[in-house]
Order: sequence, then C-alpha cells, then structure tokens
Amino acid sequence: MSGNLMVLLPLLGFMAAMLALGVYVRRQSHAGGFLSGYFVGGQTLGAFVLAMTMVATYSSVSSFVGGPGMAYEIGFGWIYMAVIQTMTIFLVLGIFGKKVARLARRIHAVTIVDIIRHRYQSDALAAIAALAIVVFFAASMVAQFVGGAQLFAAVTGYRYELGLVLFGIVVVLYTSIGGFRAVALTDTCCAIVMMLGIVLLFYYVLDAGGGLAEILAELRSTHPEMLTPTAAGRMPISLYISQWLLVGVLTIALPQSVVRGISYRSSRDMHRAMVIGTIVIAFMNIAVNLVGVLGRGVLGVPAKDIGGVDSVIPHLMAAVVPPAFLGFAIIGPLAASISTISGVLIVASSAVVKDVYLHHMKQRGQEVSDKTLRHLSMGVTAALGILVFILAIAPPSLIWLINMFAFGGLETAFFWVLVFGLFTKSATRTGALFSMAGGTLIYCGAMAAGLKPFGLHPIAIGITASLFLFLLGNLLEQRSGKNKA
Repeated sequence: MSGNLMVLLPLLGFMAAMLALGVYVRRQSHAGGFLSGYFVGGQTLGAFVLAMTMVATYSSVSSFVGGPGMAYEIGFGWIYMAVIQTMTIFLVLGIFGKKVARLARRIHAVTIVDIIRHRYQSDALAAIAALAIVVFFAASMVAQFVGGAQLFAAVTGYRYELGLVLFGIVVVLYTSIGGFRAVALTDTCCAIVMMLGIVLLFYYVLDAGGGLAEILAELRSTHPEMLTPTAAGRMPISLYISQWLLVGVLTIALPQSVVRGISYRSSRDMHRAMVIGTIVIAFMNIAVNLVGVLGRGVLGVPAKDIGGVDSVIPHLMAAVVPPAFLGFAIIGPLAASISTISGVLIVASSAVVKDVYLHHMKQRGQEVSDKTLRHLSMGVTAALGILVFILAIAPPSLIWLINMFAFGGLETAFFWVLVFGLFTKSATRTGALFSMAGGTLIYCGAMAAGLKPFGLHPIAIGITASLFLFLLGNLLEQRSGKNKA
C-alpha cells in the first residue's frame, strides 16, 4: 500500500519540534548539578508542566487505540470502568507527592530506588528494585513502540518499519539529549496535542453520525446492551475489580509516577497540578472511550470485520476525518505512545546509571566527574532505547497483554514496599525483600500459568502474595531481633 504524504508531513513536523525541544533543554543549565537536572529536572517543575507530564505518562497508545476499540465492542460499560483512572494523579501526588519530595530533598535522592535504599538500608533490595524497573519498563516500551508503529502504518499507509524507525530516532534522541526536563516539556506538548486530537476526532464522529442523539438512537435500536453497565454479561464485576486495581488504585506506586513527586518546585505547584491533572485525565479518558462507543453507531460493523479492536480507531479516523486533517488527528494517539516511552526510558536509565553504577563507584570510594556522568547517562539512555527498538522490529502479539503485564509487575514489586516504607516505622528490610522479590516472582508465575481466581486478573494474586510476604518477613525479622536481645 502506498503511503499518504499529506498525512505523514504533519507528523514529521511534530517530531521535528520534539527534537528541537530536546536540544533546547540540553543547552539550559541544570539546578542542583547534572544528576538532579538530567533525571528529575532539577526539581523545578511548575504546576502545569507537572500535571501534563503525569497525564502523558498515564496515557499510552493503549489508551487511544486498545481502550476505545474495546469500548466500540462493549459500550458504556467500558467507560464506567475507565473512569477509575481519573483519580490516579490526585492520589499519586496527594499520597506520595509531598512525602517523597521532602525525603528526596533531605537525603538528596534523585530516583525512587534512592528512597528505597535509604528507607530500608539494603543494597540487595535496591538492586532488585533497579532490575524490576529495567525489565518491566523494557516490556512496556516494546508494547508502546509496536502499538505506535502499527497505528502509523494503518493510518498513513507507510510500512510498519518506517514508523518504528521514526519513533525510535525521535524518542531516543530527545530523551538521551535533554533528560527528564526534555521529557517533561515534550510530555506537556504531547498532552495538549492528545486533547486536541480527541476533540477533532470526536467532532468528526458526531458529524458523520448525524449528532449525538442520532447515534445513541441507532445504538439503542441495534445494540441496546451497549448502553448498560454490564453489557449483557460482557463486563462482569471481576473485570471491573481487576481494572480498578491494575489501572487505578495500584498505579499510585508506579516508579514513573512517584518520581514526579521528586521533581515539583513547591507545594503550591503540587496542589495545583493535582487539580489540573485530574480534570485533564478525566476529560481524556472519558472522551476517548466515548469516541469508541459512538464509533460503533457510525461504522455499524463488529470490530472483527475491520481487523479487531486495535484496528477500530485507525479505521474510524480514515472513515470520518477529512484527508486534509487526518495527519493532525493521528498525532494525538502517536504522541501518547512517544510520551509514555520517553517517560519510562528516563526512569530505566536512572536505575542503571544512578542506582547501580554510581552507587557501586561510591562504595569503592571512587569519584565520577560530571562529564563522565553526562556521557554515561546519555549513552545508557540511548542504548536502552535502541535495545527496545530492536525487540520491537519483530512485533510480538498481544500488545495490550504485554503492557498490562508490565504494569502489574511494577505494582506488585513497589506498592507495599513504598506504602509501608513511607508511612510506617515498623517496616523491615526482610519484609521488603520478601515482598518485592517473592511477590514479583509469584505474579510472573501466575501470568505465565494464566491463573485468574474468581475471574480476576493475576495482579490480584501478585498484590496479595506481596502483602502476605511483607508481613511474614516483618514478623521473622522482629522475632529474630527479639531472640538476639
């Protein structure tokens, strides 16, 4: 299939702007030294940028393609389930934000692993945390690369490999060159573009269907089950609970989210970001899934007839958006892919450079110059990006499953370690080690075996096992301490 140059050009312009922004940020001075500047933006993020970078981090290509595709098949029940995501930013900043920021400033922490190492005084736990971040983030980045490139191919008509190369070059370059601040500023641009893209697609879907009332009347006539919360049994309570855990409550402990708590400028900025971010992410999650539901009333055919749920949004775009605006409409979902990759890439890089290499050198009593750190940080960021790019060349199947596997793994590893560690004095290193290592292994085993107790996602097994192991480890260490006494 030949490509559509008019669709490609706006996307190329957007990518060029992202690269230019990365170069611009690179030339700016970093408050607090290179490490602080590169990995947490010198702790200078204002309210709007903080809110937008968190929105962009939570909004992946799955949010714009897989989610609306499922809404197209299921109906309003999918929207009701997705609403849980509106609380995530408020909870992350409200529960962890100030706590993490104060501790980070007191101990000069740059990463979430710094905080875990300080709290539990355990190099072994810090090493496991860094490994979990790299492994699960790699899986997440592969999913984003593949999903974005597939969407690019479907809408523009160009080859999948070309989309992959474009994304790879842009994301790896601006992230490795500009660091966290470049990620935050490009995330802000991406979030704005996402909102504009949703508005544009929403308008043309309504226009194609003759207005909201007409589309709803069509759905009521042909698919009345789509207007109910359970979708005639296709949305069981177990699915609601699973998703509320996986993409709702437990996301407050994701490392790429918590690290934003280290980066804000003041408490006032954090409070404003909580409000702004909640409003924006509520709009985006509800609107983009509503587009999927309304799209069913416009296209009228099952998802399987147009290539499956992942093909719904590309097909819908091509069907309702005029060719002159199609290039601008596609930027939104592709921006979601780009912003998510860059956000997790910088955190994965910090795990290797700061939490493994620099700590090792410090233990040996060796100083590392800012020049060496600069080159190493940029090199590691680029290397991780290239590795993920290579893995994405031969795309695996079940992209949604891979992304959710990564989410669940990170949540299992970090949730109880952070909650108990930050809010209780009794949490022990043995409990944290048992929870992070044992809980994560059990979760991976449950995923591999396809275990779904009561129809729930394996995250239910992982998070429960992680809690039990934390309490067990705590008990064992406390008893050991009493025996020694």
